[in-house]
Amino acid sequence: MALSSVEDALEAALRGMTPLGVERVPVAQGAGRVLAEDLSATLTQPPFDSSAMDGYAVRAADVRALPATLALVGTSAAGARFDGILEPGQAVRIFTGAPVPDGADTVVIQEDTETLGNSVLIKEAEAGRHIRPRGQDFMDGDVLLTEGTRLGARAIMLAASMNHAELPVRKKPRVAILSTGDEIVPPGSTPGPDEIVASVSYGIAALVDALGGEPVDLGIAPDEAQALADAIARGADADVLVTIGGASVGDRDLVSGALADAGLELDFAKVAMRPGKPVFAGRLGSARVLGLPGNPVSALVCGLVFLRPMLRALLGESRKDLLQEAVLAAPLAKGGPRQAYHRAVSAFTGDGTRTVRPLPSQDSSLMGALVRADCLIVQPPSSPPVPEGGKVSVLPFPD
Repeated sequence: MALSSVEDALEAALRGMTPLGVERVPVAQGAGRVLAEDLSATLTQPPFDSSAMDGYAVRAADVRALPATLALVGTSAAGARFDGILEPGQAVRIFTGAPVPDGADTVVIQEDTETLGNSVLIKEAEAGRHIRPRGQDFMDGDVLLTEGTRLGARAIMLAASMNHAELPVRKKPRVAILSTGDEIVPPGSTPGPDEIVASVSYGIAALVDALGGEPVDLGIAPDEAQALADAIARGADADVLVTIGGASVGDRDLVSGALADAGLELDFAKVAMRPGKPVFAGRLGSARVLGLPGNPVSALVCGLVFLRPMLRALLGESRKDLLQEAVLAAPLAKGGPRQAYHRAVSAFTGDGTRTVRPLPSQDSSLMGALVRADCLIVQPPSSPPVPEGGKVSVLPFPD
């Protein structure tokens, strides 16, 4: 089978994917979730004209000529408004966030005043200052958060201020993760001379969690047909089944065959990308299947290129382009026949421009180098060399 381009493979992987259903969660549990519906305010904020400063509420007409001495007739505090109407020649002591009394249209900050018993001396004032008008932030019914928004700290704060105790969010995609191979042992084991410690499944699980999914660990299946079939059956009810290793064409690479026996409808196998060529994807009943290479860097790169968009589709997340523009801090040689993903380190100039420098080693098995990177430089196939200062596209790692 010919190598698929990254673009064609991604299109095939996402074809027909639709967002999952809706559930409601307490606003306190909404962080990291994706809104399933537009969210509108259920009240007006602020609900009244309020003071932006500690000081005195006055009538602008009374402070046109300064200094001015006004009679103190009460206090307005947050949660305890002045219950009256401000008359000519009067002032009300007011605190930040408190309702502005009826009749007042200006707040004079306390630094520009002097208290004289039951009166206050206004030394400086500016008409209309230091009042937050009713609805300055938003009005009842305003749509402030839209479907497909991933909820971070700021959005959660806004949703709470809109008076939402619960939020409509997409259900978390369940991602079953299956490691394969006779040589793989769990962390904490004492590896034999021909064994290696499992790492890829933990990285992919962390990626799934960071992207808003629910990772399900299927453990490690040996290179044995029945064991693979049993493990695949356990993951067939997930939204996405991710297999790790056994995706090539060696005599002991049995995963593709076991999936085919289970009924896999293949979307693509092998992609013109580096690292990550042996990646494949397909459908197994209602589940999507993504087969990742066993090399750690290859697996994570394929996870970013394919699994990340798949989860975004299931979550109904806004389809903004994940690629960003950056400036090379070192020259990049001409591209090879496959699309390359170079691990790179970013720096930012004073104006916010991202500059990127490829790491010196790009071996697909080196995790120590991977952890130093914060993005991938995406180099199209057969592209010309890019000099230092040239522009490139980068795929940032998720936060």
